[in-house]
Amino acid sequence: MKKAIQKNLARGRRINRVRAKVNGTTMRPRLAVRRSLAHIYAQVIDDTTQKTLAAASDADVKTTGLKKSDVAAEVGKIVAARALEKKVKTVVFDRRDKRYHGRIKALADAAREAGLEF
Repeated sequence: MKKAIQKNLARGRRINRVRAKVNGTTMRPRLAVRRSLAHIYAQVIDDTTQKTLAAASDADVKTTGLKKSDVAAEVGKIVAARALEKKVKTVVFDRRDKRYHGRIKALADAAREAGLEF
């Protein structure tokens, strides 16, 4: 039990360390990515007004026969398209406590290809 508690505390410290450096503004909102073992979510958030401008998740994608990284790429395209509809072109990327590889990288690359700058 103690190991699980230590793991969660370390995870919280990593999240706080990233959030201390990454902050979304009205001109450049934050693209926050949340990844679990089965799902992936992305939101474009304006931290000054505390509003979500655009959001997408794997529920928006038809996941039949796709790999998890392909689903993440589709989520990146969808959230980028929704952000561009709201006239948001540049964002700050918030990967939380996750490393920049795999599904996180696939989502970021797809969002860049769809027109977001970060």
